[in-house]
Amino acid sequence: MKHLMSRRHVVEMCRTMLERGYLKATEGNVSVRIPGHQLYAVTPSNYDYDKMRAEDVCIVDFQGKHVPDPDGAGGLVPSIECGMHANIYRERPDVNAIVHTHQPYASALAFLRKPIPALTDEQVRFLGKEVAIIDYAPSGTGFLAKNVQKKVASGDNAFIIANHGVVAVGTDPTRAVFNMALLEKVSIAYLMALTTEAGKVYTIPNTIREIAFGKLKKDEKRIASQIVDAVEPIRVPEDEELPSVKEADISPAETTHGYMISEYLDVPDTMRRLKALVAQPIRGLRHDALLDVLSYFETKCTASKEITDRAKKRIPGGVQHNLAFNYPFPLAVDKAEGAHLTDRDGNVYIDFLQAGGPTILGSNYGPVNEQVAEVIKQSGPVTGLFHEYELKLAESINRYMPHIEMYRSLGSGTEAVMAAVRAARAKTGKKMVIKVGGAYHGWSDTVVYGLRVPGTFRMNAKGIPWGATERTRETFPHDLGTLKRKLTENRLRGGTAAVIVEPFGPESGTRPVPHGYNAAVRKLCDEFGALLIFDEVVTGFRTGMGGAAGYFGVKPDLTVFGKAVSGGYPMAGGVGGSAEVMSVFGSGLDGKSGAHIQVGGTLSANPLSCAAGYFAIEEMARTNAPVIAGKAGDRLTRGLQKLIDKYGLPYVAYNQGSIVHLECSGVMLLSMRDPIKLLKENKKRKTLMEQMGAAYAAHGIITLAGSRMYTSMADTDEVIDDALTRFDQVFAQVEGV
Repeated sequence: MKHLMSRRHVVEMCRTMLERGYLKATEGNVSVRIPGHQLYAVTPSNYDYDKMRAEDVCIVDFQGKHVPDPDGAGGLVPSIECGMHANIYRERPDVNAIVHTHQPYASALAFLRKPIPALTDEQVRFLGKEVAIIDYAPSGTGFLAKNVQKKVASGDNAFIIANHGVVAVGTDPTRAVFNMALLEKVSIAYLMALTTEAGKVYTIPNTIREIAFGKLKKDEKRIASQIVDAVEPIRVPEDEELPSVKEADISPAETTHGYMISEYLDVPDTMRRLKALVAQPIRGLRHDALLDVLSYFETKCTASKEITDRAKKRIPGGVQHNLAFNYPFPLAVDKAEGAHLTDRDGNVYIDFLQAGGPTILGSNYGPVNEQVAEVIKQSGPVTGLFHEYELKLAESINRYMPHIEMYRSLGSGTEAVMAAVRAARAKTGKKMVIKVGGAYHGWSDTVVYGLRVPGTFRMNAKGIPWGATERTRETFPHDLGTLKRKLTENRLRGGTAAVIVEPFGPESGTRPVPHGYNAAVRKLCDEFGALLIFDEVVTGFRTGMGGAAGYFGVKPDLTVFGKAVSGGYPMAGGVGGSAEVMSVFGSGLDGKSGAHIQVGGTLSANPLSCAAGYFAIEEMARTNAPVIAGKAGDRLTRGLQKLIDKYGLPYVAYNQGSIVHLECSGVMLLSMRDPIKLLKENKKRKTLMEQMGAAYAAHGIITLAGSRMYTSMADTDEVIDDALTRFDQVFAQVEGV
């Protein structure tokens, strides 16, 4: 059934008012706006509210016309006052629920045609400057609907209809019922005052009234922007079948090395939705739901809390990696297998973190573990001398990514970025480096600049000398014009050695790039004699066996690897490129042509990591893992979009294959282009993101910071559907749903 939640809200409002004695039998009517639609749900005409079910509630458009639902109760028609409700919703975008009743004390004032002056600040705060009288017109007529519309334009929230009854409106169903009850309370007080001291009822001073009314309008403006600034959610038909992981299943004999992305993202539309999310007030969990989430951690995760509290005494912050910093405290994991994690308390979670992205085959993948164990039995994890799997790994990378003619193993993605920047400077003889603001390229001195928030320059560069970032510049995401200007400016400073990008956009596509962006950057690098560095720490092999470079058909000069290059085993990192550029990494004490750069690491290219990388890459090719993981991402994203549509939330879900984004606060979209908004909202939007991440965890889902997910080959249709059921439970607890 369509719009079930809004229908249920109508039924719940009626039940509440029946219990409190504000409704009798079939009198009055109640409605709730359907988020994201020009529709509202309203009580049927002449129907006993005590027996009413959700399927009995009618759907009406903003012209006051009934929209019959084949799944609803046959023969029921909406209240005759539906035109009045439609006019209110059109006039007042801040109104999301309406109550029209004939409650006794307010109705007495309707017969007297007495407006209620501002008696208390509570009244003004919630109802408005006064409770005005709406001119009489016959019930159900366009005349009455117009009279009501004219009055509600004042911004007040309660009105008395002459010789008829009352109308109370609210920013949500609870507030509408509250305003209706407050109106009855105020009506009683006013009637008593009229009968005891006729003509001597004093109102509160105008100055106090204006302050209280100002608070009302500010609150309504905040809530209204959720409607006005919103964009229509992506519509997903209820009967639409979600994409299936099984579509990617192929036999080894048929294996073709495809890519995780079945259809490239509509970037302009996605960015429009993300900007609309940031423009609105935040929508987080109801307070009671947040308390339940915290209760889960306190009662179900006691072993995690105990060990991470102990860790704070010996480990700065209590954990060793940023991925583990979670609200309200880190979870300690004892077991990882496939698509699931198990914590120290025995709680099982669906794992959409996948160690930050490297385990495309799924966590703790048995076939790779077994083959690695056989190698390590012979050599141990490290020898300090050459091992055949160094070569096997380099050959495997070249087989699937031919543009990487030579490959140098290092210890991490951070080390690989350091080496790539150093190599670019050595090869070109130029010093300047340009990165995209908001992107994370590890924590080395040169690139901790414009980190995560575009335009912030050195705001995160504590402990880093000015000289280390003196030759680093940033450009805003997507902004090719600014990039060209920076390249031109750098020409006067000796030129640009390299431009480094995440090919899907900063923070794994948190600000997704248009499809032609990388090709345009390649062209600019060629024009200005700069090297192009692709940071494929996340996208290498996750995108497909050809990486992001293969998917976009753009050949970078250097490619940085991490994470996936050892299939989740440690010492995961390296840099590769053409033989000409990679010549600066020449081995030995002297190198070649005086251009040799210094890189090292005793554990770099150890047998454990190289064997793990080789076996993981070959297993991904054999199983079609990147494509399967991408299909899982498609199914998860479409299901999330369906839930967002169902609940009328402003959230944005999109994916680039197996990299899935679920933005609830939009904190990652803030930038220094609006510094005031950044300073005012960064903390509360970040807090919301953390709280939503905690809510997902409390419902058995592990995400990356509550806003990003990585799917793997282990995520079957059943796993994704289980996750969507859990997300449904979380979204049902969001404020205003």
